[in-house]
Amino acid sequence: METQIIEIDCNHMEEKALEGLAEILRRGGTVAFPTETVYGLGANALDIEAVKKIFQAKGRPSDNPLIVHVARIEDIQPLVKDIPLQARRVMERFWPGPLTIVLEKTEGVPLAITGGLDTVAIRIPAHPIAQRLIQMAGVPVAAPSANLSGKPSPTRGEHVVKDLRGKVDAIIMGGSCDVGVESTVLDVTGEVPTILRPGGITKEMLLEVLERVEVDPGLKGEEDIIPKSPGMKYTHYAPEAEVYILKGQEEKVHHKIQELVSRYKAEGKRVGIICFDEDHDEYRGEIVKSMGSRGELKTVAANLFKVLREFDETEVDIILAEAVEEIDLGEAIMNRLTKAAGYKIIYVE
Repeated sequence: METQIIEIDCNHMEEKALEGLAEILRRGGTVAFPTETVYGLGANALDIEAVKKIFQAKGRPSDNPLIVHVARIEDIQPLVKDIPLQARRVMERFWPGPLTIVLEKTEGVPLAITGGLDTVAIRIPAHPIAQRLIQMAGVPVAAPSANLSGKPSPTRGEHVVKDLRGKVDAIIMGGSCDVGVESTVLDVTGEVPTILRPGGITKEMLLEVLERVEVDPGLKGEEDIIPKSPGMKYTHYAPEAEVYILKGQEEKVHHKIQELVSRYKAEGKRVGIICFDEDHDEYRGEIVKSMGSRGELKTVAANLFKVLREFDETEVDIILAEAVEEIDLGEAIMNRLTKAAGYKIIYVE
C-alpha cells in the first residue's frame, strides 16, 4: 500500500488537503492524525470493513475496544442510549480535551468497535487538525493510537511513519502532541464514575465536578479482566529493551541503578537509564535520557513515549527507569511506564 504523507500546520490548515483526507475516511480508508494526547489512526467508526483495517494495520487484538472521536457533543446522540447527568457535567467541563467517556451504546454502533461490549468509549479531541478533519469527514471516527500494537504510542509524525508507512492510506505530519499520554477513560455507566485509564484529566480534576470517582481495579495489572477500555488487557508501550522501574528514596534509587548498571555491564549487556533532569549527572558516562524535571509532570508526560522510542535506536538490552510519584498526572505516567516494564518494579529499601 502506498501511504500519503502530508504535512499540515495547525495554525494555517489547508482546507483542500484536509478535504482529501476526510474523503479517505468517508470511503472507508485509514488516516493517521495528531491529537493533543497522541497520534490516532482513524477510520469510519460505522463501517465495519474500515474498522478492520485499523486492527490489521496495528496488529491489534480484536477484543480491545476502540475510542470513537466526534466533533461536537450533538454528534454522540446516535451512538449512545442515554447521557447521564454525571456525564453531562464532565463533558461541559472537559470537552474538547483528553477525556474519553464510556456510555451505553445503541444498536447502530458495531460490536467491532466495542470489543463485543454493550458500551462505547467517546471523546471530542481538542487538537485543531483532529477537530477539523472529523468535522469535514462527517462521520464518527474510531481512532486508537497510530502505532504498532504494544509499542510506545506516537507523539510525533515521524513515529507514525516508522510504524505504519505502507500499512495505512495517509499520515498527517502535524507536529508534537502536547499531552503525550492517551486520554483519561471514565466509565459513567455505573452508580459511581470509574476511571478505567488515567490520563491528562486527573482524578483530582474530575472530583471538582463529581461527588465521587473510583479507580478500576484492572489498573493494578490483573490479567483476567474484561477490557472495558483500550490498553487494559495487553502489554503496551514497550520498547525493544527489557524495562525495570525503580521505586524508593531518591538517593537510594541512584545507588541501586549504579549498582545494577555495573552488574549488567559485567554480563556484557548494554544498559540505558531513564531519569529526571535533576538526576542526570548521577549517571555520567552512561546512556541516559531524561523525561524532564521532576517538578514538571506535564513535560515528563509529553516526553515519555519519545524517550522510550529513542532507546530503540540505541540498541540497549536493559532500561532502568526512575519512578514518578503517583499523584495527579504522575498516576498516568506511572501507568504507562509500568505497562512498558511489564509490571517489573524493583522496590529499593
